[in-house]
Amino acid sequence: MSMTRRHLLKLAASASALGVAPSFVRAQQKLEKPKVHIAVGGKSLTYYLPLTIAERNGFFKDEGLDITISDFAGGSKALQAVVGGSADVVSGAFEHTINLQSKGQFFRCVVLQGRAPMIAIGVSSKTLAGYKTPADLKGKKIGVTAPGSSTNMMVNFFLAKHGLKASDVSIIGVGAGAGAVTAVRSGQIDGISNLDPVLSLLQAADEIRIISDTRTLKDTIEIFGGNMPSGCLYLPQAFIDANPNTTQALVNAMVRADKWIQKAGPEKVTTTVPEAYLLGEPKVYTLSVSKCMEGLSPNGMIPEDGPATALKALAAYDPKLNAASIDLAKVWTNDFAARANAKYPDVNV
Repeated sequence: MSMTRRHLLKLAASASALGVAPSFVRAQQKLEKPKVHIAVGGKSLTYYLPLTIAERNGFFKDEGLDITISDFAGGSKALQAVVGGSADVVSGAFEHTINLQSKGQFFRCVVLQGRAPMIAIGVSSKTLAGYKTPADLKGKKIGVTAPGSSTNMMVNFFLAKHGLKASDVSIIGVGAGAGAVTAVRSGQIDGISNLDPVLSLLQAADEIRIISDTRTLKDTIEIFGGNMPSGCLYLPQAFIDANPNTTQALVNAMVRADKWIQKAGPEKVTTTVPEAYLLGEPKVYTLSVSKCMEGLSPNGMIPEDGPATALKALAAYDPKLNAASIDLAKVWTNDFAARANAKYPDVNV
């Protein structure tokens, strides 16, 4: 029996709903660029946990992607790789999309990894034991993952909020893992702006005292005045325009990872990530993941008020940023994440 166009369309719709599309439907969704290079700054941090989970659990491969991930000392270095053309996508901080637009470069966030910054600032119990107020930070050395990264931005925002200038402290790049821990323990720095598991490891040993924390939604909203999107995948608008199916595949894998983390829980996460992430303390790592569960995105969707909160925070400490010139609609979209959530309403663990 010959099939009419109506029958073919009905078959396509049914097959799509079942997740098994006939060949002519699959052809429409062929990946324009199956090999994708992602740059990240501090891959072992819980801030980027969904990226690792998507990689370890084969979610990228399930979408037909061949992913290469390059790890840099901080988010600013990862961004430079994409701007320079040696990588395609940044796994980094949302606020970079705003900074880039202010410089005439258009990047867009397509899926969220964190709905809170999950960054905390701590002071050394050794070199700054007498800390009482932010004014005590004047003249001190503050360790960040890398100068210009989101951890640096957090320091600048904290200083500005308390009437201080970025030039009142010295910013030292210490990385996002064992190097950051060593910098505190050896007395190289007086304070640190970093993320888990570094924070929890130092806290557990009573080597730092936290003075500003954004690992929970409550604290984040109190500090920034609204939801503050953080870790995400952002990429040049030109890449999205040229590779919409590839972009969707990337987002599908990340949304699946976001949901997997929430369903699996900290213990399962600990046994899934590379052993090097644990810094020799699996129990502390599990604790660090539990502290960040609320800050990690459950579905990859960007809160509606998030971009405006990020812009306000950036403008608060960067007088060169002309907030009125920023078109926030061009730095983010939930379109890809919404389709990914429709495709993966639930995940298996």
